[in-house]
Amino acid sequence: MELVRKIRHIMMDDHLIFVYRGVVTNQNSEALLRLLENEMEHSDFGFTGRKRLFMFVLESLQNVSRHINSSEHAGMSLVIYSKNNSGYTVTTGNVITNDDERELREQLELLNSLEPDEIRALYRKRLSSTTLSDKGGAGLGLIEMAKKTGNRLDFDFIRIDENLLYFILSKSVDNDGQGMNEGQQKTFFKGDNIMRLERMMADNNIGMAWSGRLYGDIERQVLSLTEARMYEEDIGLKVQRKIFSIMVECLQNISKYNPGFDIEEELGKPVAMIVTEKNGMRLITGNIIRKSRVPTLRDKLKMVNRYDKKGLKELYRISLAGDEVKPENTGILGLIDIARKSGHKLEYDFEEVNEDYSYYVLSVFVELSDS
Repeated sequence: MELVRKIRHIMMDDHLIFVYRGVVTNQNSEALLRLLENEMEHSDFGFTGRKRLFMFVLESLQNVSRHINSSEHAGMSLVIYSKNNSGYTVTTGNVITNDDERELREQLELLNSLEPDEIRALYRKRLSSTTLSDKGGAGLGLIEMAKKTGNRLDFDFIRIDENLLYFILSKSVDNDGQGMNEGQQKTFFKGDNIMRLERMMADNNIGMAWSGRLYGDIERQVLSLTEARMYEEDIGLKVQRKIFSIMVECLQNISKYNPGFDIEEELGKPVAMIVTEKNGMRLITGNIIRKSRVPTLRDKLKMVNRYDKKGLKELYRISLAGDEVKPENTGILGLIDIARKSGHKLEYDFEEVNEDYSYYVLSVFVELSDS
């Protein structure tokens, strides 16, 4: 559970709400877009700000997909959303070639040297040009980003080897959709932290991590990305359905013990993660829970883990019928269902946060075989 603790604190300290690592495809781009859109629905972010940031995300995802170097490196792509009191930041990362770097750097340095009216003039000029780049229409996407959100685009190129670099593009936008990097850049943006995050996710086979409030719409997008991840891993339909069903139960498990948004904001937001392991996938969820609820929940988890597959089937039948199950006959059906479908013992932990609250982590391993 040390990995969960580390990810949770990184996301909380850096105000991250979502990190995706993997291939950016048509199948998952819509879910990546809708996830942020739905998150903003429950914030005080203005309509104009939402529209501009949504456009930036769309262009960023298209930019990543344009510059995918090969299937070998496509899985290193990152999409990161973060939020603080000032606004949202969207960051993407992907592998590019030396030739890509020269073209991108020239475009970005030019854009960051121009005033807003000069950017608009450049956009009109490029739009009417008949000379289009193979990688995105003479940089129109980057110009559109700068034109819509104002001032500078943050970027960095980190050398991977003599032929490849990791390209990081980032933009912070306030509630009105305006860029938050005013005027000439005094200190250059550095992507070292992004590169370290990518490496940590790669080393631990983390495909997705969400940290934030799980409203109904957001929960659906997390599930959509879970589906997209399984599609990317070429997992069979039967196993996909099993994993999806278990993830639904795990996310509902978060909601069940929610002590309130203010407490989560202060002590630790919910986390949902997908980790790829040998022969299977691990679904991890975590959330703050009142200490007074821990003993009963721990007893339920211990009870579920005592039974084999046949015993779980009978326990589920009894619980569903409303017969008496110790320590309680309520709130256990979801845990039984998770254990039945996964075919593995439930791993869990309760980390003490303070005298009133603990952080509850549930980890479920699901084999990729159809058995």
